[in-house]
Amino acid sequence: MPESDVKRLDSGSLKALAHPLRMRLLGSLRRDGPATASALGRRLGESSGATSYHLRQLERHGFVEEDTARGDGRDRWWRSTHRHTVWDATQFDDDPGAREALDVFARQRLAGHAALVETWLATRTDWSPAWREAAGEDDYLLRLDVAQLAAMTAELRATVERYARTPASPEAENIAVLLYALPERRAEDAT
Repeated sequence: MPESDVKRLDSGSLKALAHPLRMRLLGSLRRDGPATASALGRRLGESSGATSYHLRQLERHGFVEEDTARGDGRDRWWRSTHRHTVWDATQFDDDPGAREALDVFARQRLAGHAALVETWLATRTDWSPAWREAAGEDDYLLRLDVAQLAAMTAELRATVERYARTPASPEAENIAVLLYALPERRAEDAT
């Protein structure tokens, strides 16, 4: 995907983003497009004062910007500056504050991912058979070494990024692709 679509986290931007409302605001702007603080407040069940404050914090760290092509001078419209956020899982190892922020960020992401899956399970019968058949609910348990895991993860990311660059058809829907490839200890190794 183009580098302009990617926001790379550093310690400061991670700490700024690791807040539940800020993560929801950024997600909403990415998913639903530009909006005012008031509209975001209604959408997320928050006050416009709270959304406005947190949008300014996101702006300070380059996550959002004012959408000057919209509005009438009274309403300040906001848009996401990037479609994706990336980070190196080991870059914060020596920064206790950033590690703590990464933990908050990861747990909030997991809660958001769980909510997406719960919504899908609750509404999947509302979708046509073609959409239900095309959707994936797979899980695999593999035996890989670290090099194989790294290679597989890189291949999966490259595939998703290729589709992210593909122009959407008029029938396109937002698709949440959740990728977790996590090592787990075998029971006999835990003792």
